Amino acid sequence: MTIREIATLAGVSTAAVSRYFNNGYVGEEKRAAIRKVVEDTGYLPSLQAQTLRTKRTKTIGVIVPKIDSYSAGQVVAGITSVLEERGYRLLLAVSDQNPEKELEYLAVLGEKQVDGVILLATLLSARLKKKVRQMPVPVVLAGQHMKGCDCVYHDDYHAMHDVTELLLSKGCKSICYIGVTDRDQAVGAERVRGFADALAKAGLPVPEGYVETGDFTIASGYQSMRALCQKNPDVDGVVCATDEIAAGAMKYLRERGIIIGRDVLLTGQGDSVLAANVSPSLTTIRFYYEKCGEESASMILERIEQGRSSLRELKLGYELVEQESTGE
Repeated sequence: MTIREIATLAGVSTAAVSRYFNNGYVGEEKRAAIRKVVEDTGYLPSLQAQTLRTKRTKTIGVIVPKIDSYSAGQVVAGITSVLEERGYRLLLAVSDQNPEKELEYLAVLGEKQVDGVILLATLLSARLKKKVRQMPVPVVLAGQHMKGCDCVYHDDYHAMHDVTELLLSKGCKSICYIGVTDRDQAVGAERVRGFADALAKAGLPVPEGYVETGDFTIASGYQSMRALCQKNPDVDGVVCATDEIAAGAMKYLRERGIIIGRDVLLTGQGDSVLAANVSPSLTTIRFYYEKCGEESASMILERIEQGRSSLRELKLGYELVEQESTGE
């Protein structure tokens, strides 16, 4: 079928049909008539023809660090919901937390195979920043804050500040921290800064040996907790950069016969499925990951469809979720 034939069957102009397929404005009555013809006939517009006409592929590249990450999965779900509604497809690339792969994927996607890129980066290296600014298509960073780039990110600093103050308010005097490399601006640098500032505000500078750095795994949390307990047997509070790290710390403490929520208070970050299903349930921070994806997708489409030139930086809020790991 042709657009002209669809227009005849729907009783509308060919211009209205064209706007319908290109996400332009069409009145609700005409839109319903066109939709009915499309559904009745099973018509699919030619993607190649659309690309030649509009110079767009109707595809957005999305680069994620891990495929099995709860947070990344929620962000991608948010991106997908917006793109599908607007007639776009998603092309997913997984970097395996490898900075070199992120650069490679940006280079490939930048060769006009997509209309824009949403990047869930971990390490904002100088090379990555330079590559993002040189991209021939719009780029939005999701989950990280980078000046000079459109981005949607979380308030990692105040989230960690709040959970640290929670432990202080419950009487903890010897609080340790398990995090990740500070080369990760959000989960690494901002969260440990929130922890240190909360202690400093209470007149308790972070003692040497009270911070351990590992990776994002349960195993790393276990190993880091073991190292902290060996150096600081009097620890009564543990603040972790992620729920996975906290689950590992919890495993080690339980093996030692320490009652979590009484002898040691423990917190995570992320409000993953894990937080509610470990025992005791984990006090954590709920970030709006799906909202992050939705806002990132809307931001990239503003660039593509409306030609917005001004930069946007959007910081999302959070909720403190108190559960059994910090006592009553």
